Amino acid sequence: MDPIREHIDVSTRRHFFGRVGGLSLGSAALVDMLAKAGVGADAAKPAGLGGGSTGGLPGLPHFAPKAKRAIYLHMNGGPSQMDLLDYKPKMADWYDKDLPESIRQGQRLTTMTSGQSRFPIAPSKYKFAQHGKSGMWVSELLPHTAKIVDEIALIKTTWTEAINHDPAVTYICTGNQLPGRASLGSWLSYGLGAMNENLPAFVVMTASWSSKTDAQALYNRLWSAGFLPSKYQGVALRSTGDPVLFLSNPSGVDKSVRRRTLDAINRLNHKEYESFADPETQARIAQYEMAFRMQMSVPELADISNEPKHILDLYGPDVHRPGSFARCALLARRLAERDVRFVQIFHRGWDQHGNMAGDLPGQCKDVDQATHALVTDLKQRGMLDDTLVVWGGEFGRTVYCQGALSRENYGRDHHPKCFPVWFAGGGVKKGVVHGETDEFSYNVVKDPVHIHDLNATILHVMGIDHRRLTYKFQGLDMRLTGVEEQNPVKAILA
Repeated sequence: MDPIREHIDVSTRRHFFGRVGGLSLGSAALVDMLAKAGVGADAAKPAGLGGGSTGGLPGLPHFAPKAKRAIYLHMNGGPSQMDLLDYKPKMADWYDKDLPESIRQGQRLTTMTSGQSRFPIAPSKYKFAQHGKSGMWVSELLPHTAKIVDEIALIKTTWTEAINHDPAVTYICTGNQLPGRASLGSWLSYGLGAMNENLPAFVVMTASWSSKTDAQALYNRLWSAGFLPSKYQGVALRSTGDPVLFLSNPSGVDKSVRRRTLDAINRLNHKEYESFADPETQARIAQYEMAFRMQMSVPELADISNEPKHILDLYGPDVHRPGSFARCALLARRLAERDVRFVQIFHRGWDQHGNMAGDLPGQCKDVDQATHALVTDLKQRGMLDDTLVVWGGEFGRTVYCQGALSRENYGRDHHPKCFPVWFAGGGVKKGVVHGETDEFSYNVVKDPVHIHDLNATILHVMGIDHRRLTYKFQGLDMRLTGVEEQNPVKAILA
């Protein structure tokens, strides 16, 4: 439909009488009453239309937060827990023996291994050692992470119902396996608002990977606002060209012209809002203004040339490569330093179905030093006390081999029933391990943690009762953690 005709057709008979009748008179009366009460005109404006507000809901946080910002490091594809953080030495005696049916218990399998005649156990070929005062077991593939175990609260027993990548990563990011829900970062932005007027409250980066030629796709719905107003969606930083699309002015347009253009557009958007009260109009106004301010703040953020050499060395040589996990981790610290509420880094390529020995070491090398550097960097700046860092994937891997088995190499299928996630920083205990899996790293035998519990814990650390953070949509009070009874993992909370 022609946009002009569509706009005209919206002005129905009921809409016309509503505007000239009681609704308009009521609005005028409200403004008059506020003025007489000494409340400024800006105070009567809807949120996002002025007054310098950073947003957020009244009454939030619900209680004193332990962290005011969070950085989520998502290893997309499913890191192999028994090769990294869930040490199972007894499996050496089970090499090439079939996984007992008493352990599998008829659990759902993917089509990639459900047709196998055998399920031969593949013990990890990597050495483990205990580290730190906590004595936490860590694989030789993560030597730098091993140095920060006394800062970490490791949950070994996270589980999910999803068994394939797309629904699993959608589930852990948005609280539902089906697309269309609001992401964790959007919920935090909606509930707590922004702390920096010149940068988005929620920033996303997709790091490149070096060890694989292919990887699972990522979709912007993973950082979408879903049913929340679109101004709460994550803003993706790019590694090439403008860090944010269309950040630079077109040729022949300088800053003053851009400002006058935005002012004219905002006047039209205000008129639109006065006519229809569509909250998406507010979102457009806020996004235009944010984009204008980001023209100055984002280039300065992305320029790491003034970082000291010892800091660049801490993150490793990959920090000089745009788009690397190391560069993203450094940018995450710079974003946290500028009080961006939530930063999420996706690192793809952790889906090792047939070349564990070839791919897994490279994946670990991509992220290990930079992860250690991020936690160390935050700590030495005094920022770890009020910054939460989370590391994990969307599910784990099977102890049995997918396809042919050899001692030199093996593959592993998806396994949703247990996988590790660790927390560090504000609000969590240091050097603790929560939960236990069986000797096959196949079932949880103590303290299961559902991914809803995981998200409830993140919200709790940020001062939010997950049961009270809701949004009315299609007649339902939607929330990130679903309708089941979920609880923060109090055993890891400081």
